[in-house]
Amino acid sequence: MPILNVKVSAIKSPKVSREIAQFLLEITERILRKKREVTAITIDYVDHDSWMIGGQFLSELHLNSFYFDITITDETNSKDEKALYIREAFAGFEKILGQLHETSYVYIQDVRAATYGYGGLTQEYRYHHPLV
Repeated sequence: MPILNVKVSAIKSPKVSREIAQFLLEITERILRKKREVTAITIDYVDHDSWMIGGQFLSELHLNSFYFDITITDETNSKDEKALYIREAFAGFEKILGQLHETSYVYIQDVRAATYGYGGLTQEYRYHHPLV
């Protein structure tokens, strides 16, 4: 049941949004074993003249960038799974957006099960009261 908040340096496009969402759904399901049907994704587009790295605009650098955070329940994924996820995310965004600045970030937030949930129920509650 993760939520992903994505920022990309690109011109807003339904085609690019769909590519990003499909890609993230696939790696989130395959690598982190999260259920597709409860994975939420938001995508924000940032102009190259509004994104700076090291004091320079991406437009000056002629590069693209992305940032996304994903919130998952603590202790549900290993360090190796998270490292693979970050590697594959970078490679996938480079395919979608083109040449990326190395300073493009993925932030995996591990949150306690008692403080995170959806549909009015915490993940802790769902763990102790599994739906059949």
